[in-house]
Parts: sequence; structure tokens; C-alpha cells
Amino acid sequence: MTTAVIIGVGDGLSASCARALSADGYDLHLAARSEAKMAPLSKETNAQMHLVDGADPAAVSALFDAVEGRIDVVIYNPSARVRGPLTELDPETVRNAVEVTAFGSFLAGQAAAKRMLMQDLVDGKRGTILFTGASAGVKGFPHSASFAMGKFAQRGLAQSMSRELHPQGIHVAWINIDGGIRNPGRTEPADNPDSMLDPDAIARTYMSLIDQDRSAWSAEIAVRPWVERW
Repeated sequence: MTTAVIIGVGDGLSASCARALSADGYDLHLAARSEAKMAPLSKETNAQMHLVDGADPAAVSALFDAVEGRIDVVIYNPSARVRGPLTELDPETVRNAVEVTAFGSFLAGQAAAKRMLMQDLVDGKRGTILFTGASAGVKGFPHSASFAMGKFAQRGLAQSMSRELHPQGIHVAWINIDGGIRNPGRTEPADNPDSMLDPDAIARTYMSLIDQDRSAWSAEIAVRPWVERW
């Protein structure tokens, strides 16, 4: 059975990815800091749950130790930000935001790569590692310094990993989510319909990356609403 690990599980994009992977026959492992966020989805997809702080090296290591056998897909979703003028930002809050977004990506990517490099090639690859990015990893915005720092670092990590690991059979990609996601509880402005991304549609893009032939692997891809100006 193919196995997928999703880190940073909530009721939006990660839930859509979990449902898509489950429908495709994957054995799922869901990781988050809150069991309450995972429990309904775990029951729906018959997934195992793991309480994990993505920025904690020991917790991430324990997560991968707990997953037996082959790991085919790892998705890292967590990110954090603190908004406000640069001169008013609390340094420790910024440190935490960068650790969740960037350092956590490194921890998950390193642990996944270690495991996948020991695996045999199946259909031309050893595994897939996907990082959920954002337009903040391409351009920084006012009052969003911490998010830009984290996402720029995450994008650089994914580029470095891609160049190092693609030739070894591990597909690494960074997905630029360029716009707001239509998660449960979020609605589009009445005067701007269809302006948010459907999480199920994004999940289908993730599945297409997982299924890509190695002769044409994508290292980066951007998804945005068709009405988005960029």
C-alpha cells in the first residue's frame, strides 16, 4: 500500500489533499498540533493521527519513526505570520513564524529525504515531497515581513532540494498558492465572485504533481484564481 504523510492538518487544503489521497488508495498519516483538528478527517479517511509541532526536531523525527514501511508522499502545509509595521514587530513572534514556515519545512524535508533515499525506485521514483508555498515567497508585501521571510526561505529550500534529490529519484516541488483559499468559513466578496481558490481544485494539482512522469517533473508551480491580477 502506498503511504502519505500530511503535516499541518486543518479543514481546508490539507483536508482536501487527504481526501484525494485516500480516494486514490493511500494509507494516510495526519500530523498537527491539535487532535481536534484531525479527528473528523481521520475518521473520514481512516487515517492515523500524530500530535506534532512541525518546528520541533524531536517531534518531527518521532513522527517519521512512527510511520512503518515505505513513505511515498510527504506534504508540508504549516505556516505562520505576524502582521504589522516592521518597526512594531515583536522579534520572538517573528522568530516563531519563521521557524514554523521555514525551519519546519527543513525538518520535514530532511526526514522525508532520509527515509526515501533508502527506498527502492517504484515507477521511476522513490517518493514525492511537496511544500505549500504562497505568493509571499515570490514578492514581499507591506506589513508581512515575517511571512515573506518564511516563504522565501521555504522556496529556496525546495529549489535546493529539487536540484539535489531529483537525480536520486525524489520529486520535490514548491506550490505557490497565489490567492486566498475558499476554506470552510471563508466566503468570497459579493462584488468579486470566483476570486478565491477552491481547495479541492488545488488538491487535484497536488495529485497531478505526485503522478507526474519523471521525464517532466515540475519543481515549482503557481495556482491562482482565473480573475486574479498578477
